[in-house]
Amino acid sequence: MPLNVLHFKYRGNAQWGVIRKGAITPIPGAFPTTRAFLDANSIDALSGLSGPTLSETEVDLLSPVTQNQQFLCQGANYRQHMIESGVNPDAKTFNMIFTKAPSCIAPANSDVVRPSRVRFLDYEIELGLVLKRNVRWAQPVTNANLPEFVAGAVIVNDYSARDIQIPEMQFYKGKSFRTFGPVGPYLCLLEPDDFKRLGELQLTLTVNGAVRQRDRLENLVHKPAETLTELSAVQDLNVGDLLSTGTPAGCALSVPSPGRQRIAALLPEKMKWKMFMNIQARRNQYLKPGDIVESRITTADGAIDLGVQRNRIVDAAASQPV
Repeated sequence: MPLNVLHFKYRGNAQWGVIRKGAITPIPGAFPTTRAFLDANSIDALSGLSGPTLSETEVDLLSPVTQNQQFLCQGANYRQHMIESGVNPDAKTFNMIFTKAPSCIAPANSDVVRPSRVRFLDYEIELGLVLKRNVRWAQPVTNANLPEFVAGAVIVNDYSARDIQIPEMQFYKGKSFRTFGPVGPYLCLLEPDDFKRLGELQLTLTVNGAVRQRDRLENLVHKPAETLTELSAVQDLNVGDLLSTGTPAGCALSVPSPGRQRIAALLPEKMKWKMFMNIQARRNQYLKPGDIVESRITTADGAIDLGVQRNRIVDAAASQPV
C-alpha cells in the first residue's frame, strides 16, 4: 500500500511525518532535503511508525520537494493539450523536456504571486515523480524496473506566464517566477505493486470551483519509463529530483490553428505578436487576483490519494510586506 508523508514546520522546526487520516506521526531525525529524507528512510520502515501524533491543522506545510533538487518537466504530453497548444500530435514524435528554476518550488497551499509584468497567468496540473536513485549513465528504464528509480508521486502545478513563455520563446523564464511551482501537499511513497495503478490516477483542476482540467494518467503520450530512459542518456539525475509529467487539456492558453499560424508567419513580428496578445486578452480563463485554484490527483477508490493543493492568486504588490 502507498504511504503519504508530509514535510512541515512545527514550532519553528522543519520535520517530516507520516500522515494518516489527518493525523501526523513525526519521523525521528532531521532531514533538510528531500534527498536526505529518502536516503535515510524507506516505505517499509515508515509503514510501521507509531507514537504521538499532530493534527494537520497544527502545522505549516512545506514542499516535500526541497529547492536544492532539479525540477524537470515534460511539455505537451497529452494529445488534446498538444492540439490546444497548436501542436500537431501526429507530427510531434519527440519528448519535449524543459526545466523550471528550483526557487519556484513552494508549499501546496502557497499564494501564487502574479508579477506586475504578467498579464496572462495560466495553470497546469501535473503528476510529479520523485526519484529514488542517482543516475550517472544511460539506463534502460522499463515498467518492470520503474520502482527502482521512482520513490513516489506528488501534485505539481506548473503555473505559466504565457505572455513571456510564448512571444519570447522562454519556457524557463515564463515558468520560473517565485511561487510558480507549488508541490504537494503529500509525497506518496509507492510500493512496487502500486506502480501498476498509476494509469488510473485522475487529475482534476478547478478554478473557483469550476472544473477546468480533468484527465487520467493513462493518456500520457510519453510514459515515465520511456522518459527516464531518455533523460538518463542526457544528464545526471539525483535522489529527490522531480520529474513533472505534463498537463492535460483545458488550459487558458489559446493558440491559433496551424493554418492561421502559417498566415501569421508572413506578417511582421510586431504585428504577429500583437495579434497573439489580442487573442489572449479575450480569454477570461486566465487567472486573476482572488481566484482559487484547487488541484487533486487520486484513484477512483482513493487507494492512491495525493491530497488537495489550494492556491490563491495575488498580485505582486499585494504580496509585499508592509
